[in-house]
Amino acid sequence: MSVRVGAARIRALLVTLVSFFALAGTATGCAGGDGDRPRVVVTTNILGDITREIVGDEADVSVLMKPNADPHSFGLSAVQAAELENADLVVYNGLGLEENVLRHVAAARESGVATFAAGEAADPLTFHTGREGGPDEEAGEPDPHFWTDPQRVRKATGLIANQVAEHVNGVDEKAVRDNAERYDAQLADLTAWMEKSFATVPEDRRALVTNHHVFGYLADRFGFRVIGAVIPSGTTLASPSSSDLRSLTRAMEKAGVRTVFADSSQPTRLAEVLRQEMGGDVDVVPLYSESLTAKGEGAGTYLEMMRANTSAMVEGLVGG
Repeated sequence: MSVRVGAARIRALLVTLVSFFALAGTATGCAGGDGDRPRVVVTTNILGDITREIVGDEADVSVLMKPNADPHSFGLSAVQAAELENADLVVYNGLGLEENVLRHVAAARESGVATFAAGEAADPLTFHTGREGGPDEEAGEPDPHFWTDPQRVRKATGLIANQVAEHVNGVDEKAVRDNAERYDAQLADLTAWMEKSFATVPEDRRALVTNHHVFGYLADRFGFRVIGAVIPSGTTLASPSSSDLRSLTRAMEKAGVRTVFADSSQPTRLAEVLRQEMGGDVDVVPLYSESLTAKGEGAGTYLEMMRANTSAMVEGLVGG
């Protein structure tokens, strides 16, 4: 019996030591990279991919949000929170997107870490979440989903490059600027390709219904109407009432919309409810709207995500 207790205590001590050194390694800049290299920490994986394109090999870039996660609900471990407070620069979306992470970003800022809210700097739009005959409870609130407009991502790219050059010591500023210019050209090509693709959607079909309100920027840039959302909010943490669903169903029937675009990282159960209420002939099309996937799973980069979404939207609207 005493031997078993002793072994259990040893195992517990080892676990404690591993946790301690993992946290200590992060605090000294050693976890996940060379301690002598500068470090940029990014909250969401979409911004993480964009930032990596800009930083290149000039610094280590750590991304806190895992693939296929929900930016509204993901949280941090103690080690990840320590990463934030020991970064040279923290890049985050802001505008309330990373709801469980923003307090950690604020703590890092208070400790002297440079932080940059990309969403707040990308000419944010305000929500218009109401529908005809329905409520508009979030009207006037800033919409954090700016990445659905690649032109705003172009602006954010230049601003992130500025932040890296100013706050991350040891980087080659010319290399960072060159990376940003190269990526900006790719974003310009993406915008042109999206415009050409969306031009094939007839005017009477340029109407969007989504799982929650996430495509306002895309609609504004490319000339779509947002009819409504299953979850009448800009966050997945909200939930619809039966009256919300009835209101959306009426709006869809009035607009002749039979396609609902649902976030691929969220269950489509609520969208399926609409399918049942509207007689079973509603198409539910998955999109990669708020998170990248792992590499090779359809949306491993921002550019890949936007091209996949555009193709799925065009097919859903033209064929729906």
